Amino acid sequence: MDQQQTPHPVQPGAESIVCSHCGAVAEGPPPTWTCSVENGTRHFFCDDCARANIRAIEGRLDSAWW
Repeated sequence: MDQQQTPHPVQPGAESIVCSHCGAVAEGPPPTWTCSVENGTRHFFCDDCARANIRAIEGRLDSAWW
């Protein structure tokens, strides 16, 4: 079975984390943001975008659908 590994999380201070939906930039490590892995790529979503799309996230729909 071929398993894909996701990259390790970004180290704090290494680079800014940007919401994949609205483009908001996190000020420091975003402990309450949602992280989703789609096609082997990590996508981060801010609190507002995650709340607005929680059903789609829980249903594991790719962000392109919402």
